[in-house]
Amino acid sequence: MRFVSLVFSLIFSINIFAFELPEESRVPGGIALIPLIGLNTEAAPSAWYRSNRVMVLSSQDTVYAQQSPWLAVIGIPLSAKATDEQLMKANGQRFPFRIQDKAYKEQRLTVTNKRHVNPNKQDLERYKREKDEMVAAFKSWSSPAINGLDFVLPASGRFSSPFGLKRFFNDQPRNPHSGLDIAGGQGGDISAPSAGKVVAVGEYFFNGNTVILDHGFGLTTMYCHMSKIDVKIGDQLNTGDRIGAIGKTGRVTGPHLHWSVSLNNTRVDPLLFVKN
Repeated sequence: MRFVSLVFSLIFSINIFAFELPEESRVPGGIALIPLIGLNTEAAPSAWYRSNRVMVLSSQDTVYAQQSPWLAVIGIPLSAKATDEQLMKANGQRFPFRIQDKAYKEQRLTVTNKRHVNPNKQDLERYKREKDEMVAAFKSWSSPAINGLDFVLPASGRFSSPFGLKRFFNDQPRNPHSGLDIAGGQGGDISAPSAGKVVAVGEYFFNGNTVILDHGFGLTTMYCHMSKIDVKIGDQLNTGDRIGAIGKTGRVTGPHLHWSVSLNNTRVDPLLFVKN
């Protein structure tokens, strides 16, 4: 009877905490999971951080269920400073939190197309138009049913450039690496890491052939440098559905997939969503 009771207890525990959450990492480029203590509303509270709307989910099937019925999942920008108190607001209530520093490594790359390092006026005008289009996609908001926030990798291959690297192109400093590079080889399959809707498709100056998926509640993913795109805006994809193929379009040193994950219009480490 004692063995049966133990097995039942384990099964019961697994069933209680069935909703998969990303790994919490309160660092620049990481994620904060904040139970909205004191907000016992029937409808999901409206939460904001740095002028961007924040994902708020029911905590019912998570380890946070006893603290609050609602859980905020916040993307922390790479530019955030550990010396500054971070502040989220939900339904007019303040939820301050702290982060820790994280030292990211440097990466120096040689780019043969000099305009991809020092764009001319026309290139910059094009980039601005494309950036506005991408930001609109990053800010897209939908409320689909979500069974969990666990992703599968969208491509096979080694991780050639991790998230957060301090990058130098031809010895010139540039923005930190805002995604994960997967060197899967020219023509390798790219597939959806989770269910989502295609909200942007384009051929961009720096990113090359690009697709952005909306997974709901301000969570989006982006796929860059593709050799082939097999989806169109409005397509609804399931986990594992083909998006296209790995390529070397845009600013690259070789074929690879640049995979970016965005929460509340903030790029975060994609591997925080991937379960080993």
